Amino acid sequence: MVGGFEVGAVPFNPEGWGPPESTVATAAASNLPLNVPFAPFSRSDKLGRIADFTRNFNNPGRPKNPSDSVFDFSNDESFPASGEDDSSFRLVDGKPPPRPKFGPKWRFQQQRQLPQRRDEEVEARKREAEKERARRDRLYHLNRSNANATRREAAVFKSSVDIQPEWNMLDQIPFSTFSKLSFSVAEPEDLLLCGGLEFYDRAFDRITPKNERRLERFKNRNFFKVTTTDDPVIRRLANEDKATVFATDTILSTLMCAPRSVYSWDIVVQRVGNKLFFDKRDGSQLDLLSVHETSQEPLPEAKDDINSAYSLSVEAAYINQNFSQQVLIREGNKVTFDEPNPFANEGEEVASVAYRYRRWKLDDDMYLVARCEVQSVVEVNKQKSFLTLNALNEFDPKYSGVDWRQKLETQRGAVLATELKNNANKLAKWTAQALLSSADMMKLGYVSRVHPRDHFNHVILAVVGYKPRDFAAQINLNTSNMWGIVKSIVDLCMKLNEGKYVLVKDPSKPQVRIYEVPADAFENDYVEEPLPEDEQVQPPVENAEGEANAASNDVEAKQIDAEA
Repeated sequence: MVGGFEVGAVPFNPEGWGPPESTVATAAASNLPLNVPFAPFSRSDKLGRIADFTRNFNNPGRPKNPSDSVFDFSNDESFPASGEDDSSFRLVDGKPPPRPKFGPKWRFQQQRQLPQRRDEEVEARKREAEKERARRDRLYHLNRSNANATRREAAVFKSSVDIQPEWNMLDQIPFSTFSKLSFSVAEPEDLLLCGGLEFYDRAFDRITPKNERRLERFKNRNFFKVTTTDDPVIRRLANEDKATVFATDTILSTLMCAPRSVYSWDIVVQRVGNKLFFDKRDGSQLDLLSVHETSQEPLPEAKDDINSAYSLSVEAAYINQNFSQQVLIREGNKVTFDEPNPFANEGEEVASVAYRYRRWKLDDDMYLVARCEVQSVVEVNKQKSFLTLNALNEFDPKYSGVDWRQKLETQRGAVLATELKNNANKLAKWTAQALLSSADMMKLGYVSRVHPRDHFNHVILAVVGYKPRDFAAQINLNTSNMWGIVKSIVDLCMKLNEGKYVLVKDPSKPQVRIYEVPADAFENDYVEEPLPEDEQVQPPVENAEGEANAASNDVEAKQIDAEA
């Protein structure tokens, strides 16, 4: 080789590792390259940079330094020879990281939250969570302790009629289709007026909770709830071909207000020739008045409880009948019409009621005749005006949340709003009946129990009058939609074959179903023994007052047995 690399003299240390002590200084002076710094280090020392190739030597504004070199570590604190503390380590790029372009922009400069403050908020959240957990536990144990107080959504309602397996379901109509229906009818014509009316006592308009009036009982007056085909006047009108469809105001109002109903109900439909009859069964739910039907507060499910749905219905029917007779001027002038009460026997004391048989035109060749009721009459400007009389009943303020004795004088609107929420279907049906009978005024009485646990004694706290059309607008009851529902059901039933059918409101779903039933269905449901031949010609008249009293006495007897 032309040139070689001379290693030089390498001393040998026979006593240990590394060069011998006598040759260290000589080797350091002779073998090491020039201008290369060297510093001894131990294994615990940090290793610094070997060379910094990132220095910028082309900056014209920077003064020249003869010591500039990639191996110049005179200012580097990594070496202990500099005499400075090497606790800090300097990065090559010491600039701070760039701020995010789309980061949160604070409107005001805020100081960072102290750890103590964050701890307080965490503790506050824990306390709130603990309170919420305790509240849920209380509600859970409350529901467990009161087994009857189940949620309204979980309540299981029974069908108003037992669906037999041999019945054939023809159709089911959801209530959502009823809301879009509309039909306009002309003003009806009166075919016949029967019965007699007593005048309304205007002194009851001045009743307040402070001068309440005890509700009386009228056991001697008979109240009739006769179905369509048992009405002799409707039979006569059907034989004279006065109409194609026949019903009563109770049945029509049930159909008109069907979308507001929650409890189950049923209507018997009979197709005879080209005529259609809407009937109710004997002992039907339509004879009673629902209470708290549309309320969110559940009622006790035990039938013998005085606040169960059935017991309250019987009580409400009893109150409604007595109220309609107490607010009249008894032993005074009486308005009579063309014919007497068609259901009363001679010499029998009957309630003040007038039956208006009215006819509506549904189509070119289709008419509807309905029996409508009014309970009283009042004279205004020497003209007689018809009234309908109905009573709302308060059974326990804790269910409604409004105490009538405290709120009726100062917040009557709030009391009515609560009743409209809890009894929307019942009030809508009363309004529909007043519109069907063309009553000039509907009187609503507020009747309450003397004591929440006494369902036999009641007091009248107030009586308020409303014009039916104004009240219908207030409760959002559309007459065109009401007649649209009736017209659609009539058209549907007219397409059926001759026979007997039943229209049942589903107990758990907002829909109605049509079943085809045998011709002898519902005839022997409530008859324990056959009637004598002389009574079979004229069907017996129902006495709703007697039924209500019998049911109430049955409930009272069961309550006394339970207390004993």
